[in-house]
Amino acid sequence: MTIAITGASGQLGRLAISHLKTLTDPAEIVALARDPGKLGDLGVIARAFDYTRPAGFAAALDGVKTLALISSSDFNDRQGQHRNVIQAAEAAGVERIIYTSILKADRSPLLIAADHAATEDIIAASSLSATILRNGWYTENWTDNLGGAIAAGALIGAAGKACFTPATRADYAHALAVVAADPTHADQTYELAGDEGFTLSELAAEVSRQTGKTLPYNDLPGEVYQGILESLGLPPGFAQLLVDVDNKAGEGWLADDSGTLSRLLGRPTVRLDLAVANALA
Repeated sequence: MTIAITGASGQLGRLAISHLKTLTDPAEIVALARDPGKLGDLGVIARAFDYTRPAGFAAALDGVKTLALISSSDFNDRQGQHRNVIQAAEAAGVERIIYTSILKADRSPLLIAADHAATEDIIAASSLSATILRNGWYTENWTDNLGGAIAAGALIGAAGKACFTPATRADYAHALAVVAADPTHADQTYELAGDEGFTLSELAAEVSRQTGKTLPYNDLPGEVYQGILESLGLPPGFAQLLVDVDNKAGEGWLADDSGTLSRLLGRPTVRLDLAVANALA
């Protein structure tokens, strides 16, 4: 059973393939990326696959039975790109698609959830069996930027006292590999989140504890936070999506206590203190 993973040169895709190689024959894994030349170190078949160039999809998907579609990072037309991939998968004889969606996508009011919900609808209308992985927020959305926060003297956001239950990229990648390797996960939708919930004030307190430096969390009005994000180089549209996440997180849209992710992994998700320690290292 040949398993292909899109976005294989990205961080999530690389980690997923590393896990998948321990669960199935590496000769049956296909890594798909815009530049297959960047995939030589993965030790699996590498093929060119550009979300914006559907003419190459048929060759890339030849012989593939399970396709993991890691959502596009291009916010200009994610829904259209995903539709092209799904249609190509049907035409190529793919049997099951795995899609990395977002927590509670079918009912979430988050702006960032709209493309995911639309993609889930496209998959549901297709002939493909599907496994939907509704990933919560990524811990790295904060920990990757701790250096800047520490240098500036504060962690900033617009989430108030909202509780998030994020997980690390490695945990989500491990889950992707698990469901890709096991066909019994077909026709399932999983709400995935970390075991541990925390507020941004609690995140700042953990960073303070580990660094020995006081790092407060400064909660800002949405428009002020967006202005800062744009000043740091984020496109206005993407900055708006992040502010919207913070503003609505207090309603629970990025929190889940089902424990589904840790059950898929067969272990606890990575704790906040370990994620912070890894980032600071």
